[in-house]
Amino acid sequence: MQIAEIALLSGWQNFYVVVGSGAAALTGLMFVVITLIAGNRVSRSGEAVGAFGTPTVLAFSMALLISALLSAPWQALWQAGLLLGLCGLGGVAYMLIVIRRTHRQSDYQPVREDWLWYTIFPLVSYSALVVAAIVLPFNGTPALFITGAATLLLLFTGIHNAWDTVLYIALVHLETDNKSQE
Repeated sequence: MQIAEIALLSGWQNFYVVVGSGAAALTGLMFVVITLIAGNRVSRSGEAVGAFGTPTVLAFSMALLISALLSAPWQALWQAGLLLGLCGLGGVAYMLIVIRRTHRQSDYQPVREDWLWYTIFPLVSYSALVVAAIVLPFNGTPALFITGAATLLLLFTGIHNAWDTVLYIALVHLETDNKSQE
């Protein structure tokens, strides 16, 4: 039975190589984004970075971690499930902290889209990982599809949020330049 379980994971190798590589590259991109923020003439507090920047880096990092975990040569699916569950629980706990930070920060008033992309979608992804981890030892195929969907949602959330941050910085920078020329 364990050989059949492990063979189930081998079908996902290419998927996680692609997702993990993308997540790793995009994590590097976020360092560039944070550098842009630091070079921006408009001051921002660490509260805003904690509410919007750090969760984006975590989304990319989690996609990379999940890709690494599911590419490892496990002897049984429950071992991978245990680590996926811990990642999911850690992500859920962290997102509750992010929600509190987002409410408390005063640099930017989030709109509905921000709440979806910066808090709700990651919370759904991490919760799905917990569910997948519970299901994985008993019914591997649907659990692996749930995990794949959660990982892609984290990756796409990170891409959206990185773009959103760069666009916001560019618009604030443009607005600041326009005001200084008047």
